[in-house]
Amino acid sequence: MDKLQAMHVFTRVVDFNSFSAAADGLRMTRSSVTTIIQNLESYLKVRLLNRTTRRISLTPDGAAYYERCTRILADIEESESSFSTVTSPRGKLKVDLPGSIGRLVIVPALAEFHARYPDIDLMLCVSDKPVDLVQEGVDCALRMGYLPDSTLIARRIGTSEFVTAASPEYLQHFGTPHTLADLDTHVAVNYFSSRNGRIVEMDFVIEDKSVEVKMRSKLSTHDGDTYLQCGLQGLGLIQIPYFLALPNIKSGELVEVLPDSRPTPFPIWAVYPQSRHLSAPVRAFVEWVAERFNACHLLRRGDGLGHLQPVRSDEAQSAESPDTYSEGIRQSRRGRESAHI
Repeated sequence: MDKLQAMHVFTRVVDFNSFSAAADGLRMTRSSVTTIIQNLESYLKVRLLNRTTRRISLTPDGAAYYERCTRILADIEESESSFSTVTSPRGKLKVDLPGSIGRLVIVPALAEFHARYPDIDLMLCVSDKPVDLVQEGVDCALRMGYLPDSTLIARRIGTSEFVTAASPEYLQHFGTPHTLADLDTHVAVNYFSSRNGRIVEMDFVIEDKSVEVKMRSKLSTHDGDTYLQCGLQGLGLIQIPYFLALPNIKSGELVEVLPDSRPTPFPIWAVYPQSRHLSAPVRAFVEWVAERFNACHLLRRGDGLGHLQPVRSDEAQSAESPDTYSEGIRQSRRGRESAHI
């Protein structure tokens, strides 16, 4: 049995979730693919896949073996690429993105990414749920805000400014706050961490210092889109990324309040397992995203009142000398939870 071929066939069956589709992609017959998988399971003495007439799924052993296979095949491809005359990075790259950043900032620019790196096969996972990068076989992920201590490598690639906002209906009923003291008569929609359930208090920058304000609230959520909808319905003040609020502010559905005391901007990080920091596709994606964030008007205000400054190339350390999670904790505001908005 050709073990390398068997690993390749197995990963393609899992990726396509189909023997037939994998066979077509590999230009093999379905019977050949089936035989290779059967021989592989016989050789390993474990069942890798659960098969029914309608679908296939990984067994626990299959999931563990799939993760190892993808790493081995990626390492082989990376080794071959390092001796190739082809300068463009190539290979499969699995990336996890927060929902709104993925939909509003990254996905609209994917044509540019593929034009620059046509040999990278990009697999995007767009979700607000935290994932275990190693367990899920994710090569790189984008995260906002506070980073919990971890063995993962993190590189700061941008910053997102936040705004405090409310619907016109809410302001008509409660009035418009002009100072932090005015917030005593207002209510907020709270955002809480899906990881530990902790409420993220309202935050304002006064004379370059971050000040937390605990407000009255009878409603909280850990979902970014739900949080925005609650604000649009007049259920309370909200603090959300500028890029997420901008369309609604332009349409008049939201009104920014306390513009001279805006929330602390959140750093945006690219994080990845230590085994992937030398991967050419990962380096290419991280560099491209950093450029995208620096040029994206959705992440910064143009009125000069905000705290956000673009990340200069000399501020963003290279993947060969990356920031660690513990360094990220010191640069982020203490206690602020990671925002999957």
